Amino acid sequence: MKTPHTLALILIGLLTALPVLAQDEPATANDTQVTAPAPAPEEAAAETPESAQETEAEAAPAEPAEAPADTAAQAAPEAPAPTFADVSRTVKDQLDTAVEELNELRARIAAEQIPLNSKLSQLESQLIDARQELQAATRRLDSRNLELANLRKSITSRKDEARYLSNLLSEYLRNLEPRVHIAELQRYEEQIEAARLAPENTNLTEQERFNVQLGMVRTSIERLFDLQGGASYEGYAADEQGNIHEGTFVAVGPEVVFSSKDGKVVGTVDARLNSAEPTVTPFSDEEDTRLTAQVVAQSEGMLPFDPTLGNAHVIEATQDTFIEHVQKGGPVMIPIFLLAGLSLLIAVFKWLGLAAITNPSRKRMQALLTAVEKRDKPGAIAAAKKIGGPAGEMLTIGVEHLGEARELIEELMYEKVLSSTLRLQRYLPFISICAAAAPLLGLLGTVTGIINTFEMITIFGTGDAETLSGGISEALITTKFGLIVAIPSLLLYAYLSRKARGIIDGMGQAGVALMNQIGKTPYTEKKEAA
Repeated sequence: MKTPHTLALILIGLLTALPVLAQDEPATANDTQVTAPAPAPEEAAAETPESAQETEAEAAPAEPAEAPADTAAQAAPEAPAPTFADVSRTVKDQLDTAVEELNELRARIAAEQIPLNSKLSQLESQLIDARQELQAATRRLDSRNLELANLRKSITSRKDEARYLSNLLSEYLRNLEPRVHIAELQRYEEQIEAARLAPENTNLTEQERFNVQLGMVRTSIERLFDLQGGASYEGYAADEQGNIHEGTFVAVGPEVVFSSKDGKVVGTVDARLNSAEPTVTPFSDEEDTRLTAQVVAQSEGMLPFDPTLGNAHVIEATQDTFIEHVQKGGPVMIPIFLLAGLSLLIAVFKWLGLAAITNPSRKRMQALLTAVEKRDKPGAIAAAKKIGGPAGEMLTIGVEHLGEARELIEELMYEKVLSSTLRLQRYLPFISICAAAAPLLGLLGTVTGIINTFEMITIFGTGDAETLSGGISEALITTKFGLIVAIPSLLLYAYLSRKARGIIDGMGQAGVALMNQIGKTPYTEKKEAA
């Protein structure tokens, strides 16, 4: 079946041949009707665009050939021109050839198209599979990336936890060393030192450092179990004189005892100031010594127990006598004690003097006033002398001048009150001075002690507490004794002053009573009546 492309090629061929026919048969050009053979419908339908292209490709070179044909015709006009039948036959031959080639090409294309379609389907299927694999791989990659991110977070978290555990273990080891008994340091010294230096050891991995620290934790737990039932181990300790002895330690709970190999040094083990070695405090009881030696030798028995865990021995060793305590205060203690002695001596003297003085009793004052009322001068003088003390002396002076002017009697009695006041208050201000000066001397000792402390710090630094204790003791002890002297002195001064003031007030009250009685019954009236 011919396609439209084939018909187009036929028409092109006919149009090409028409000029030639017109030249050969001019007379019959108008009379003859050119009819091109119509292609069979089935042939036209069988043609494809590919065959049309091939036909065009074959027909295309025929056009340039017209020029040579025309030239040849001009050069040889005697050659006969092709007729329409020749052209039609030629075109038909070409058409048949093109159709055959087209059919061969179609057959070849059909033969090649099946495997190509199969291969295309296979490739498309592979493409679909590849895309699915790509999507699956992409999903796996996203999942792996998410897992990787989670793993990184987990690793960071685990590193933080490991760092925290390492710091926690380091802190535990730092706190463990001072808690371990000084006698046990000989047993665990190497392990504690290795665990303490493990975080700073660059030759160890993180796992090895952690294992070293964790090993010390296990050792400390085992130590607790050992202390529950008791543990014994070899070591050395110093006696009270500082001599080193080898022997055996026995630790039960917080209590540790030691027995030397020769059995001469047996006692509890404690830490002493400025001593890196465990020090043995011997038992004062022979029975305790025997029981301890038996436990060390046989690993069983009864052990003496110190409920203070050695604090009693420490307190006993640090207690000073009174003289030693005073000597720590330094030279300022001398004037403080001098003031204390003088203040106490004067207070005792004044207390004895004031205690011997009594205020006029009501009975004796009434007898005196009765005698004055009766204008019995000798009886009044005798009654005044019986009263005694400064008040009696004052009243005696007043009675002796009965009959004289009232103002004179008052002045004489007031003079006696003034003299008695001076005598009663003598030396009392010195007690007040001691009460005020003693704290100042204590403050002076505090200042000198602080100065000495800073001098020791400048020379020896702050590492040795015993070197600094001298200045601190001087600073505190002088203040302590200054207050000890000042407070009692102040109280004694207040007491004695109040007692002296009471005596003086009693004198004034007795004098006023006498003058009132004299005013009621003047002595001059009795004299005139006689």
